[in-house]
Amino acid sequence: MKIAIQGIESSFHDMATRKLFPEVDVELIMCDSFEKVTKCIEDSEADFGVLAIENTIAGSILPNYNLIDASGLFIYDEVFLNIQMYIMALKGETIYDIEEVHSHPVALLQCKDYLRKLPPQLKIIEGKDTASEAKKIKEGNLKGVAAIAGKQVAEKFGLEILDSNIQTMKENQTRFVLIGKNEIEPKENSNKATLKFELSHDPGSLANTLQLFTTFNINLTKIQSLPIVGRPWQYAFFVDVMFEDHALFLQVIDVLKKAVTELKILGVYTYNIKNVPSQLTNILINGKH
Repeated sequence: MKIAIQGIESSFHDMATRKLFPEVDVELIMCDSFEKVTKCIEDSEADFGVLAIENTIAGSILPNYNLIDASGLFIYDEVFLNIQMYIMALKGETIYDIEEVHSHPVALLQCKDYLRKLPPQLKIIEGKDTASEAKKIKEGNLKGVAAIAGKQVAEKFGLEILDSNIQTMKENQTRFVLIGKNEIEPKENSNKATLKFELSHDPGSLANTLQLFTTFNINLTKIQSLPIVGRPWQYAFFVDVMFEDHALFLQVIDVLKKAVTELKILGVYTYNIKNVPSQLTNILINGKH
């Protein structure tokens, strides 16, 4: 099974994939951007992909919602990782030797309070991903350069950990989603969905739409708005909802279709805060997706 991820082996996306499929022989298709992950799935170079979608410090990774939507992909599953950030460099280096710090932009954002305390002349440089930046330091023998990544990355590349748990909040989690090209039948225990809808400019249209969820006892757990390209000052709304009754959820969808100008179901899946391995394994391996 080929799964596209942003980053390389030992990256957080790799760890998320292993949590979803701990006993499956997975071939990683390693991409240097989120866009390439979705492109690999579109072009059938990968069967599926794993994408970070939100973080408890940095918030939602909004472009990834657009990528899933624009690529016509679907969300099958989710998984949560506790993210502990470490700053690392070559063996023998200390924090006082560092002139540059490299990492993925989202990782840097999670550590912004720590980075503010470093000397002002120190350069903060955005890179492709956490693990790749650490790998470059090791392979290039780059002195005076540090990377921010997970502890497993320092262990893989033999780097010195200069400081630990440098993220702004100690309880730091990232949510990842498993995505693919084809719509599949929701699992029996599905209780969560990600939707996208667009509205007219009529007064109260958003308030009336959100009231529908309350009326049908659907829990709105998240809402994000994104500009619609080519239509100034118009927005698409991406929402996560949770429900107990799947049949009732389908009724809400029918009502919602009449209340909005456009509705798209990006995925119906199971809330997975306990990180249960993907229940789709047999379906995916047998090619029945």
